[in-house]
Amino acid sequence: MNRLKHAASPYLLQHRDNPVEWWEWSDEAFAQARASDRPVLLSVGYAACHWCHVMAHESFENPAIAAVMNELFVNIKVDREERPDIDHVYMSALHTLGEQGGWPLTMFLDSHGAPFWGGTYFPPTSRYGRPGFIDVLRQISGLYRSDRERIGRNAAAIGEALQQSLQRIAEASEPDLDHLAHQIARRFDRDHGGLGGAPKFPNPGLIELLWRHGARSEDETSRDATNRTLVQMARGGIHDHLGGGFARYAVDERWLVPHFEKMLYDNAQLLPLYALEAARTDDPLLREAADGIVAWLDRDMLLPERAFAASLDADSEGVEGKFYVWTFPELTKVLGPEDAALFARHYDVTAGGNWEGHAILNRLETPDPSPEIAVELSHLRERLLEIRSTRIAPGRDDKILADWNGLMIAGLVRASGLLGRPSWIELAADAFRFVTESMADGEGLAHSYRAGRRITPGFALDHAAMAEAALALHDATGDRHYFDLARRWSAHLDRHYREADSGLLRMTRTDSAALPVIPRPTHDDAVPNANGVHGANLMRIAAQTGLPEDRERADRFLAVILAAAAHAPMAHGSVLNAYDLARNGVEVVLAGPNREAFRQAALTLPHPTTMLVDCPDPEELPPGHPAHAYARQAGAGSAFVCLHGRCLPPVTEPNRLAEVVAAAR
Repeated sequence: MNRLKHAASPYLLQHRDNPVEWWEWSDEAFAQARASDRPVLLSVGYAACHWCHVMAHESFENPAIAAVMNELFVNIKVDREERPDIDHVYMSALHTLGEQGGWPLTMFLDSHGAPFWGGTYFPPTSRYGRPGFIDVLRQISGLYRSDRERIGRNAAAIGEALQQSLQRIAEASEPDLDHLAHQIARRFDRDHGGLGGAPKFPNPGLIELLWRHGARSEDETSRDATNRTLVQMARGGIHDHLGGGFARYAVDERWLVPHFEKMLYDNAQLLPLYALEAARTDDPLLREAADGIVAWLDRDMLLPERAFAASLDADSEGVEGKFYVWTFPELTKVLGPEDAALFARHYDVTAGGNWEGHAILNRLETPDPSPEIAVELSHLRERLLEIRSTRIAPGRDDKILADWNGLMIAGLVRASGLLGRPSWIELAADAFRFVTESMADGEGLAHSYRAGRRITPGFALDHAAMAEAALALHDATGDRHYFDLARRWSAHLDRHYREADSGLLRMTRTDSAALPVIPRPTHDDAVPNANGVHGANLMRIAAQTGLPEDRERADRFLAVILAAAAHAPMAHGSVLNAYDLARNGVEVVLAGPNREAFRQAALTLPHPTTMLVDCPDPEELPPGHPAHAYARQAGAGSAFVCLHGRCLPPVTEPNRLAEVVAAAR
């Protein structure tokens, strides 16, 4: 019996009609494995995953292969976005086998959940240098029946390797941010931006680290690496030039050919980066990229609940990228010969195409248009977007994830101030309201919501990302309710997710059901790690309260996560960025009853290195706060700029705030 028809996850529902007797992850599934003395086949994927669809069509929809799966295994299907803890543990297990990893993740477990072998995509029969899935199934099952001792040794070796990876914590030391930034910048592609060759991922945490270094030191190497990456991505095919937003990654080093799925979390992190660099350079390309992300968000990702969907599929009509690509005859038919020729010249549309006989729209090697031509191209893009909207669209995963929504809410608010887009704050506040009201779980949050069903309890990043969103909204509005929620969720993390022995946040609550190892990563993945986000949040909370005990708590936690990051700093962009905020962040105290004009001026400052302190009555600043001495000079409205424990005299004109902050740095 396929048990997925009652699942909440769109990904699991995609498999509800498979002839495979799927289980959701549950104690009952493992009890069935023990009762029938069969191993477990664990398949992990997500709704927008192209190769997940390929393996589903080739194998899981094949009655002959499904019959072998049902006879020899208890089969469990997991949505990695719904259960990132399970995905993390078993992907880590695959890495211990020397495999690079990816999705679909295919792992073989004993009846207690211990992994003993695995892989990713398997073709139904041997090809691409990979064994056929049906052969793998029979070999693994045969080994499980005939050599249980060998299975046990494999599982024990993997378990030991996973446990050892949890123990790699160095002595606490302060990293040399300048040296690390130089190292990272040298590893960025000098021609196309981004790290390394193909495939190429955005790596927003490292882009932010380089942006911070460039802003702090005016280092041209870091600035060039940051700018080139953002510009080339905006010009490339990874960017949807008609509908806005960015795909998950490019399969080539030039950012030309995307892996076409579009994820909320990527765009959530890229939006504030594009806003930062657009504000610094006044480059219309970067501003348009930021505006395009929000246009895509509002048009394609906004749900009736006013929160944001998780992703758009790579495929439509069973073909990857079909929704997004064009041919020159199509352009001519839609636009007419003259306009088609103009558009094709600027967006690399040729008779032969640039990908599998089709054209992925891009501006990597096309001329920059004059202002007049740019206006004309904008109208042509609108016409093509309207035509594209009549095609069969990729599927949308419409579950609402607290962590990804939190990242997007924060990104919208930060970008709003930098680019002067107040409507984005309203969009963010609506999503925040839904998550807060409909995904509350006691003092904490649920992880996922869809069709009235919630996945509880939430994970550490759900609370850290939503606390970051609350702090951003507090900065933008001055509404104390947002700050109180940020403090509540941060305290909830310390009570229920922080380990007593290591001092680090786990992915899961400390009282959650056991997995083979405790999921306690500190490195960034496609999303920032909860430990780094929480560390930055604690710094901002301490700045707002001005209480020594809050700053001491933030400093202690930062020391713990820096020690955990020391063995692989480049994998810990969010931790390094939190440390940069603590070491180099400027506090801007918005003081007095008439401080709104100063708030608006402060919101145009670079948010990564600025902490706003809302202070209606300067006399209420704690006596130890460096701005306390100036409290009587605040008047009806002013701002204090504070750095390294000292404050400058009050700024009394909002239009001078940016100048004073720049001088203080």
